[in-house]
Amino acid sequence: MNKFEQLGLNESLLLAIKDLGFENPSEVQEKAIPVLLEQNTDLVALAQTGTGKTAGFTLPMLQILSKNPVPHRRPVRALVLTPTRELADQVFTNVKHYSKFLDLRAAVIFGGVNQNPQIKHLRNGVDVLVATPGRLLDLENQGHLSLSKVEIFVLDEADRMLDMGFKRDIDKIRSLIPSRRQNLMFSATFSREIKSLAQTILQRPTLVEATPENTTVEAIAQQIYRVAKEKKTNLLIKLIQDGQWQQVLVFTRTKHGANNLCKKLESARISAMAIHGNKSQGARTRALAGFKNHDIRVLVATDIAARGLDIPLLPHVVNYELPNIPEDYVHRIGRTGRAGANGVALSLVCAEETSYLSSIERLTKQRFKKEIVEGFEPDPNASTVPPKQGGGRQRRGGGRPSNNRQGSAGGGNRSNHNRRR
Repeated sequence: MNKFEQLGLNESLLLAIKDLGFENPSEVQEKAIPVLLEQNTDLVALAQTGTGKTAGFTLPMLQILSKNPVPHRRPVRALVLTPTRELADQVFTNVKHYSKFLDLRAAVIFGGVNQNPQIKHLRNGVDVLVATPGRLLDLENQGHLSLSKVEIFVLDEADRMLDMGFKRDIDKIRSLIPSRRQNLMFSATFSREIKSLAQTILQRPTLVEATPENTTVEAIAQQIYRVAKEKKTNLLIKLIQDGQWQQVLVFTRTKHGANNLCKKLESARISAMAIHGNKSQGARTRALAGFKNHDIRVLVATDIAARGLDIPLLPHVVNYELPNIPEDYVHRIGRTGRAGANGVALSLVCAEETSYLSSIERLTKQRFKKEIVEGFEPDPNASTVPPKQGGGRQRRGGGRPSNNRQGSAGGGNRSNHNRRR
C-alpha cells in the first residue's frame, strides 16, 4: 500500500493518481489532505512553487464534492482563484486529470482570449471553476455565472494576488459567495499582508507549513556574481555557452528589459523568447511550449508572467536583475531543484542592486558567497543607489503608478490591465 492510500482518498482518485504515475505524496500533500478530509476545516498552507501544492487542495476538494449528490444544473460548487492565466490553465489541467474517474465537470476562465467558448462551458454546468479575478468578475457582471452555491473557495498563490493588486477583486468575489463555505489559502510566504488577508477570509484555520517560512529549497545551489551592469549580458552569454546550458529561465524586472535581453541572446545565437504581460496569450503559450520541448534554450520572464509556470526539474534559473521585493527571490529560485533534483540559481548583481541583495539575505537568513569572473569585474565607482521603480514592481501596498498601463501590476486598484488576466 503506497502512502497516497493512507491519506483517506477514495478509489477513483487513487486510480487517477496511479494513472499519472505518482506513488508518494509530497510534504504539503501529506499534511494538507488528511486535515481537509477529516476535519472539514479552513486551511492556510505555506508552500513554494514545485511542492505539489495544487494536488494538495485539488484531491481533497474533488473527494468532498464527489460525496454529495450532483445538482441537476451543476452550479459552481468549488471556486479556485489564481493570479495568472498560466497558473489557472495548469490548475485546471490538474483538476481534469484527477477527476477523470469522477462524475464532476470543470472549467477554466481567464482573460486574453475570446470569452464565448468559456461562456458555453459555463452554460453546460460546472462543478469546479478555476478562474483569474478579472475574467471571473466580468462574466459574473454579464450574468453568465453565479457563485451563490460555492461550497469550497481556494485562493492559490495568495501572496502574488496581493502583489498584483487583486485585493479589491478578492473582496468583491467574497461578497458573491456564501458566507458558509470551506476556505483554503495557499501562499509561498506569510507576510503581514497575507496574515491580514487570512484573518478576513478564514475561520479558525489550520496552518500547514511544507517549507520553513522565508527559506529556499535545500536542493538549490545559490550563486552570486558581482558584475558591472553593462557587462551582465556578456557574462550571461558566457555562462550559458561555457556551461552548455540547454534550458535556462532568466528573470528581468521589466518587460522592456526582457525583450532587449532576448534580442541580444538571439544575436549570440542562443535561442530565446520572452514571456510577460504585454505578450498575447498565444505568444505566451508558444514560448512556454517551446521552452518545455527544448526548442528554446532561454525563457526570459518577468516575475508576474512567470508565476505558476509548471516547468519540472528545471536545471538553471538566472536572476539577470534582482527583484526589488525580496520575497520574489524565493519565488524565482523555486523554479529549480524540484522533486529532489539538483538545481542551480545564479544572480548577476551590479552595484545598484546591493541593497536588494542585503534584503534577500535578511529574508532568507543566509549570507551568500560573492564571486567575480575575470573580465567581468564590477565597477568600483558605480553608484549603489537602487534604480527607480517606475518600470518594475512596487512593494505591496505601494500602489500602481498612476495611469501607466505599461507599468507593472503592483498593489492598489485593479486597472483594465489586470482585468484581462
